[in-house]
Amino acid sequence: MMQINEILEYLPHRYPFLLVDRVTEIEKGTSIKGYKNISFNEPFFQGHFPDNPIMPGVLIIEAMAQLAGILGFVTVGRKPADGVVQYLAGSSKARFKRPVLPGDRLDMEAEFLSGKRGIYKFECRALVDGEVVCTAEILTAEREV
Repeated sequence: MMQINEILEYLPHRYPFLLVDRVTEIEKGTSIKGYKNISFNEPFFQGHFPDNPIMPGVLIIEAMAQLAGILGFVTVGRKPADGVVQYLAGSSKARFKRPVLPGDRLDMEAEFLSGKRGIYKFECRALVDGEVVCTAEILTAEREV
């Protein structure tokens, strides 16, 4: 399990763009699970949408990519402090099943599919109350900064 202080060692993101609150399970080279608590106070709800707040789908993809990036770093034994970052390099097969609303806990899972020359592929899912809200394949690219 990783709490926020350790997550901050693996992700360069900070408020308001850090989208992983906790890592609940991690198995190097295999899989990771974590979550983001979705508060009505999230800045994106001001404009998406003021009378019907819904978490933007691109931010659900970003949250899953951040979680996958942690797994990528752990798998290769590196951190941003080593002068590298994991960029979101692509997503495919994204499907959105239902909206994510204020008060939801966005549970996320990423499974490591492959890695070659710093490009990593993950199968990701996001769930709320056990119901799938989004699935996608996500690519991250490790690059020196």
